[in-house]
Amino acid sequence: MPSTLEGQITMEKTPSYFVTHDAPKRIHSMARDTKLIIVVRNPITRAISDYTQTLSKRPEIPTFEVLAFKNRTLGLIDASWSALRIGIYALHLESWMQYFPLSQIHFVSGERLIIDPAGEMAKVQDFLGLKRIVTDKHFYFNKTKGFPCLKKPEDSSAPRCLGKSKGRTHPKIDPDVIHRLHKFYKPFNMMFYQMTGQNFQWEQEEKQ
Repeated sequence: MPSTLEGQITMEKTPSYFVTHDAPKRIHSMARDTKLIIVVRNPITRAISDYTQTLSKRPEIPTFEVLAFKNRTLGLIDASWSALRIGIYALHLESWMQYFPLSQIHFVSGERLIIDPAGEMAKVQDFLGLKRIVTDKHFYFNKTKGFPCLKKPEDSSAPRCLGKSKGRTHPKIDPDVIHRLHKFYKPFNMMFYQMTGQNFQWEQEEKQ
């Protein structure tokens, strides 16, 4: 980690930390006061997005429906497939809570980050003890990407948007598979809501 002067905060982003078994212990031994920010989204959407990224690099891979099941006829979900396993958030959070109190962990809703980026960033700034400098005036919605973009300061040129690897069109997935995944994830989601004290309302998407 780079040196941090007084009055500065050093931030580092590696999504795989959350699902890496040894990460909580190692980070705690390095800096037990570290504050953790975890961005989560509906695990089904997350899995399809994960698959879409892989498909763009390896178009020969089997369909999402094939990879999602151990036995499609019996409806047995393959929880060992990483795209699905990552979304069992309660399982991963359990490892982190052995080393870090909930007061040092902040959860960002991926869905709300798209709809209300300034609102989610306000919570992040509060969590880090920072002034609310980043506000709604720093964002605009890019309809092409389907994501908010960050406006540059007045003395700069183009805004900062997510790269071309983000915002790919997801393949259409069999509705029955989506339904089965909702049933699979529901108990894990309920456990995650209870652990975090937050209801991310992912079950509402099944009813829409």
